[in-house]
Amino acid sequence: MDSFPVIDMEELLGRERGAAMEILRDACEQWGFFEILNHGISHDLMDKVEKVNKEQYNKCREQKFNEFANKALENADSEIDHLDWESTFFQRHLPVSNISEIPDLDDQYRKAMKQFAAAIEKLAERLLDLLGANLELEKGYLKKAFSNGSKGPTFGTKVRSYPPCPRPDLVKGLRAHTDAGGIILLFQDDQISGLQFLKDGEWLDVPPMGHAIVVNLGDQLEVITNGKYKSVVHRVVAQTDGNRMSIASFYNPGSDTVIFPAPALVEKEAEEKKEVYPRFVFEDYMKLYVGHKFRAKEPRFEAMKAMEAVATHPIATS
Repeated sequence: MDSFPVIDMEELLGRERGAAMEILRDACEQWGFFEILNHGISHDLMDKVEKVNKEQYNKCREQKFNEFANKALENADSEIDHLDWESTFFQRHLPVSNISEIPDLDDQYRKAMKQFAAAIEKLAERLLDLLGANLELEKGYLKKAFSNGSKGPTFGTKVRSYPPCPRPDLVKGLRAHTDAGGIILLFQDDQISGLQFLKDGEWLDVPPMGHAIVVNLGDQLEVITNGKYKSVVHRVVAQTDGNRMSIASFYNPGSDTVIFPAPALVEKEAEEKKEVYPRFVFEDYMKLYVGHKFRAKEPRFEAMKAMEAVATHPIATS
C-alpha cells in the first residue's frame, strides 16, 4: 500500500510544483485525507494555540467530562453506540464570530484563536484554489461555489479533547462518519494517535506529525466535483493513555448556497455516462445530516436527489 500522502506546500512554489500537484491530486482522488507541511502558519502560533487549549481543558472542562465519563461507563458491559468519548465546544468565525460570547475563555485564549482562525481561513481558501486547479476549473470557482447565495461561506472551529478511556473496547472517541461540509483543516496532537480513516475496507491511522495540518474533504466537495473527489469515513479510537487534542476548522458553504456539480466536470464526464450528483440548498442537507451523521452518506445524497425531483416535477393536485 502506498504511504499516507504528505504535501510540502513550499514545493508548490518552485520547480517541484508539478510533482506536488500530482501528490495532491492522488490524495484527493484516492485517499480523501492528507497532511500538509510548510503551510504558512507559524510554529510559534501553533504552539500557543496548543498550550491555551490544553490549559483551558484542564481548568474549565476536565471536571465536567469526568462526571460524564463516570455515568457513561456505569454498568456498561457491551459497546456503547450512542455517545462519543470526547469533550468539545464550537467556535464560529464566519459569518460573525461568537468567540467573545463563549464563557470560560480568557483574553489570551481569544487572541490566540482569533489569529489562528484568520490563518486557517486563508489556508483553506488557498487549498480550494489548488484543488480547483487540479480539476482545471476556472480560478476561484470552488470558493464561489461555497457562497453563491446571499451569504458568504461559513467557517468555524470545533475544539475537542479525547481524555484517557479505561474501556476503549466499549466506546469510540468519535463514531465513524463523513463530514457534511466543504474542506476540513485539523491541527491534531502530535504525540497521541487515534484518528483513523477507511480506505479499501481497512482502517488506517492518520499519523501524528509536529506542526502539520491534516486536511480532509467533506460531502459538499464530493457533490461539487461530481464524485471526482470523495469524502471519506473516519473515526477516532479512544486511547487508554494521554489526552488527545483536536482542533478541527470547517470551511463550509453558506447556509443558503445552492450546491451542485460543476458543469465543466459534468460535461467532461458525459461520455462516460457518469451519474450526476443532486442539486440542493446546503441548509437542507445539514438538516438531514444532523439526524443521520453516523450513517452512510449515500442515502443522504439519494434523499437530496428525491427532493430535487419533487421540486423539478411537482405532483399535480386538483
